[in-house]
Amino acid sequence: MSNLTPTTRRALLKKMAAIPVASVASPLALQMLGMANASAAQPDGYKALVCVFLLGANDHYNTVVPYDTTNYNAYYNVRKGAAIAGTPYEGIALTRSSLANTVLGTTGLPSGIQMALGPTMTGMKTLFDSNRAGIILNVGPLVAPTTITQYNNKSVPLPPKLFSHNDQQAYWQTGGKTEGGTSGWGGRSADLILTQNDQVALTCVSVNGNAVFLSGGQAQSYQISTSGARTLANRYFGSTAAANALRTLTTKAGHTHLLENAHTQVMSRALNTYNDVFGAIGDAPSDGLKNQFPSANPTDGSTANSLSLQLQMVARLIEKNATLGLKRQVFFVGLGGFDNHDFLALQHPGLLDRVSKAFVEFNGAMNTLGMSDQVTTFSASDFGRTLTSNGDGSDHGWGSHHFIMGGAVNGGQFFGSPPSIGLNHPQQVGSGRLLPSTATDQMSAELARWFGVSDNDMGTVLPHSGNFDLYKLGLFRN
Repeated sequence: MSNLTPTTRRALLKKMAAIPVASVASPLALQMLGMANASAAQPDGYKALVCVFLLGANDHYNTVVPYDTTNYNAYYNVRKGAAIAGTPYEGIALTRSSLANTVLGTTGLPSGIQMALGPTMTGMKTLFDSNRAGIILNVGPLVAPTTITQYNNKSVPLPPKLFSHNDQQAYWQTGGKTEGGTSGWGGRSADLILTQNDQVALTCVSVNGNAVFLSGGQAQSYQISTSGARTLANRYFGSTAAANALRTLTTKAGHTHLLENAHTQVMSRALNTYNDVFGAIGDAPSDGLKNQFPSANPTDGSTANSLSLQLQMVARLIEKNATLGLKRQVFFVGLGGFDNHDFLALQHPGLLDRVSKAFVEFNGAMNTLGMSDQVTTFSASDFGRTLTSNGDGSDHGWGSHHFIMGGAVNGGQFFGSPPSIGLNHPQQVGSGRLLPSTATDQMSAELARWFGVSDNDMGTVLPHSGNFDLYKLGLFRN
């Protein structure tokens, strides 16, 4: 570490105190942080990645819908069925007339191909039309580029436990591991920039519970609720003494058991961070920021949009990034309910409506804060769905379509290759399950590079990335 200045050494030592790698910072841990600090790009202002996870596997066929006559007919002929009263569905197929208000431009698509969004996603269409959002086509987990012949012959390594919810959620988030993986590519990206943040504990923040996406070698997820940071009550069962005793028990160091020490470290970190978070963001969003999230704060008695509430909390933290001394942050939010084996026509439109409104509101908040160019938001999900119907819904698939949004995004266009539509083409592995034409590593590599991960470090962040032709999607303007 002789290449570090005294100021940098002091900063490293100070920040190590906030990272629960051990009861005391080991020389190896310090060396790792020093190496990470040296290899990461120096911050050019604030940047944040926001992962919006659609838990349960979103039906991409009814999210980004074929609209040109040839492909729509192929879609409709597989999904058609009896008309469902009060909905734009016939079977699990959307009627073509219901898509008229959400037809998208064709930049990035081959001649003759058109697509539309689900009818409840008019807000997302506005973001796309105004070049604030783009769509990444047929992206999914791959270990290496794979053709249908290679898939059938198993002549290339395949992601393990395909079509399994837990395992494929983990594969997306970890960049190559199934359930049980201990670190995610968001956390590993954060490892490289930890020393650039004054408040290290707030580098990786989840507003949706525990997420392996945010765990790194050193970086750990700080979990916060939609209503804000929480601490132990000053009185427990009416007793101050009981509250103090609980605080002592949960933060006492020096346990001999590994899990006891880990619990102590997590509790201590949370309690120590509470004062900084509460002091910066208070106990409620400002009126100006609150007004940017109408679906999170309904005035008509309707239920609040849980995804919008989560993104409102993300916006509150981003608003105070300078106060908290933050240069880089990674966030995780999520919305469940997408495992629509049944009642697809009744449930899916409402889910897409919430997603669309939350994206629009978050975009408006970032514009108001002047942070649009510094924040990139993207969607992810377990996997796509089958084109075929099981009678009332769709089943587990593989590749799917996803959104990316932000001021730095090369928006208003499609990225990657549009899939053929049907049951007898070389891009599907049965029942219209799409064989991904773009790997999650290719999508993630461009996000990580924009965030500040160097090309030399990309293999650490995304272990399989060397198997792919990277940086060809063109997600960002620069």
